[in-house]
Amino acid sequence: MKIGSREFDTKNHTYIMGILNMTPDSFSDGGRYNRLDDGLFRVEEMLAEGMDILDIGGESTRPGYTMLSVKEEIERVVPVIEAVKSRFDVPVSLDTYKAEVAREGLRAGADLINDIWGLKYDPDMAAAIAGANVPCVLMHNRKEACYNNFVEDVISDLRETLAIAQKAGIDSNKIILDPGVGFGKTYEHNLEIIHSLEKLQALGCPLLLAASRKSVVGLTLGLPVGERVEGTLVTTVFGVMKGCSFVRVHDIKENVRAVKMTKALLGL
Repeated sequence: MKIGSREFDTKNHTYIMGILNMTPDSFSDGGRYNRLDDGLFRVEEMLAEGMDILDIGGESTRPGYTMLSVKEEIERVVPVIEAVKSRFDVPVSLDTYKAEVAREGLRAGADLINDIWGLKYDPDMAAAIAGANVPCVLMHNRKEACYNNFVEDVISDLRETLAIAQKAGIDSNKIILDPGVGFGKTYEHNLEIIHSLEKLQALGCPLLLAASRKSVVGLTLGLPVGERVEGTLVTTVFGVMKGCSFVRVHDIKENVRAVKMTKALLGL
């Protein structure tokens, strides 16, 4: 899969997606990088530590988050995308579920759209992605954690997302699926979906696992956000073992090492 100017071997490798939240209220690093200079310094750090792709977000999506207007979100992310693309040679993902934000971000140089609602929030999002002919991450999400057969329902929901993508003309070879850890799921659901990642392989798309520092780690270990690195590393190891092509993480260096060690043990 080509993202920006880089080819990603999604069948044989697990790549590191670094997180840059340009928000004052992100659950993990709220306010830490919402100044442009601070954000660019963090990008440089992550690249030095082995990041493969950068995910930029302008709106926090933590539980109870405050939704931004389209204008506010564009004002947060577009200058960052432009600055990153002018200074660094790294594929850039834009984390948004709003089509207008996606279009402006793509004009600014974004290479991939990461939609936490899997094309189901904004009816124009699928067309925005298809029109730009760019790759996308499409995540599983529900407004409420109500399921009959949890894993089968997640798979069914993702099939609906893929049908929307196909109807809009999004190239199936440009789709990455995200099981949506922490979104529309209970603590037990989050553990189960990570445990069952291989079942999502049947959908035929590369998988991205985004469990870094999330509540499933915090609740399991009884730890605050800033002390969840080790727990996150275990989810990354699981992701490699279950065939995930990408892991979206905050702590780059540690996760790069975890991926490398896991692959060595698996003989990959």
